[in-house]
Amino acid sequence: MEEQFFPERTPVSELNVKINEIRSEIAKVIVGQHQMIDLLLIGLLCDGHILLEGVPGVAKTLTAKLMAKMVDVGFSRLQFTPDLMPGDVIGTSVFNPKEGSFYFKPGPIFSNIVLIDEINRSPAKTQAALFEVMEERQVTVDGHSHLMQFPFLVLATQNPIEQEGTYRLPEAQLDRFLFKVEIDYPTLQEEVSILNNQQGKTQAELLKNINKVLSAESIRHYREIVQNVNIEPKLVEYIAGIVHETRNNPSLYLGASTRASLAILKAAKAAAALKGRDFVIPDDVIEMAPHVLRHRIMLTPEKEMEGLTPDELITSIIKGIEVPR
Repeated sequence: MEEQFFPERTPVSELNVKINEIRSEIAKVIVGQHQMIDLLLIGLLCDGHILLEGVPGVAKTLTAKLMAKMVDVGFSRLQFTPDLMPGDVIGTSVFNPKEGSFYFKPGPIFSNIVLIDEINRSPAKTQAALFEVMEERQVTVDGHSHLMQFPFLVLATQNPIEQEGTYRLPEAQLDRFLFKVEIDYPTLQEEVSILNNQQGKTQAELLKNINKVLSAESIRHYREIVQNVNIEPKLVEYIAGIVHETRNNPSLYLGASTRASLAILKAAKAAAALKGRDFVIPDDVIEMAPHVLRHRIMLTPEKEMEGLTPDELITSIIKGIEVPR
């Protein structure tokens, strides 16, 4: 019997070639951390901000700079500190004495890829300044709205260990991050490779040979491809079931929002495209759910005292729901 070949409903092979090119560029500098890199790429394809959490020295900031280096768009960096004010982030109105009027001077948030280092070091007033721009891609100052240029992506880092001089991020802000990516130490062999590759080199030298791979227009094009990845209705119900269970679980004080359901849906589509498929399978949903949910749920005090972690609870919830076939 003659074998039949069916054309792709969505041209993900084109995207897959580009993704492999990006991975090759990243591998010039970063050893290992494959999951973190894939999640950053998914965030870029889903128009989603990403929170990177890990101890100092595991390449959080370097990876964010590397992503910006590969994309031919603007990049800015913000170091959050306890004395940082909202105007230092979004900008402020400045008086022009020659014209006798005020004009808006944009802050460093007005860029395409914005790296916010140690985001949990600024108080609530400064954190609140990010709410509008992260959700609506605009800033309102003195009654006037200022739109961000496409694309706009926030990559934020925080240290989970050091608590002195830090502030807990508001739930409303955490909900605006597509993923919270927890970064582990490299393996022994990876650490040996890092030492061999980077000895005697500065960070600027490591980034010098990185090529531009993506433009703003190509990002727009690849996002359209991801949006058109097929997902069956039963998988949509599966996603809704997982998120719904977080709202009724006795171990949780706070469940996930509808924004979480949409985030899992978008991320699962992008994960499928990264693997060369134009359709979503249950494994894509199961793989993406912990990264989307871990920062959106809140354990009850009793469960926290027992040592239960959000990831353990998410795994338990997923195992308790029948996987669509």
